[in-house]
Amino acid sequence: MKSPLIDNFNGGYSFMSGIEPYSCGAIAMSGWEVVHVTLANSMPWHAGLHAIRGFLQQHQLEPYSLCGVELRCPAPHTIEGFIEFNQRYRAVLEEWGLMVGSENPVARTNVAPLHDPPAETVLFGFSYTRPSDLNVATYVIAGGGELREGALSEENIVRTGETGPGAMLEKAARVVEIMQQRLEKLSADPALLSAIDVYTVHPLRDSLEHVVFKGIPVAKQRGIHWEVSRPPVENIEFEMDMRGVRQELVVELG
Repeated sequence: MKSPLIDNFNGGYSFMSGIEPYSCGAIAMSGWEVVHVTLANSMPWHAGLHAIRGFLQQHQLEPYSLCGVELRCPAPHTIEGFIEFNQRYRAVLEEWGLMVGSENPVARTNVAPLHDPPAETVLFGFSYTRPSDLNVATYVIAGGGELREGALSEENIVRTGETGPGAMLEKAARVVEIMQQRLEKLSADPALLSAIDVYTVHPLRDSLEHVVFKGIPVAKQRGIHWEVSRPPVENIEFEMDMRGVRQELVVELG
C-alpha cells in the first residue's frame, strides 16, 4: 500500500500533502526531531520568514528544516483575499527552493485574534527539524477548519452562516475528524501530543465535552489551549491544530 506521505529528505521529515500554500502536517524522520518556537514578539510575516531563515542558519540548519509556520492576521479574509495572500506567501517558499516537486511541505496555521488583532499579518511561531537521537517521532499538524473535502468554497463549509449550539457541535465534529485523519495519515502517536490548540470565538464547553474529548481522548489529560480567534476565512468558525514535540522554545527574532 502506497504511503500517504511525501519524504522531504533535505528537511529530515515526511509530510502529508495539503493545498498550494501549505501541507497538512509533518513528522520527523529517524535521526531528526521537530522543535516548536513561539516568538517573544510577533513581527510582520514577510520579515518574519526571513528572520526564521537567519535563525536556522545560526543553528547550522538549512531552510529545508522549516516544517511549520503560525501566522496571525487582522481579520478573516474573503475566500478571494485568502487565495491572494497564499500566493504571496508561497512565492517566498518557492524562491527558497523549499518545494518538494510541486508540493509545499510546510504546515501552517493562520488565525485572526478577536482581541487586540495585529494591524497586518504577523509571524507568531514556527516549527523546524534538527538532528536528534530522540527515539520518538515528533510532529506538527496544520490548522484545519470545518470544511468538507474539496475546494475552498462557501458550499463546503459545514453549516455555513450558522453559529447556534447544534451547528457549532457539527463544526467541531468535522474539525476533530480532520485532526484524527491527519494523525492517522502521519502515523503520529496521539499519546505524544504536547499541544492541542482550538481557535474559535464561540462558547467552547459543549464542543469540548461532547466532541473534542471523545475524538481526541488524550486532550482530557493534556488540556486544551483556547485562543479566542477566528479562522482565517469568513464564515469558518472553528479551527484546531496540534503538535507532539519534546522541545518548546520562546525566541526573540529580528
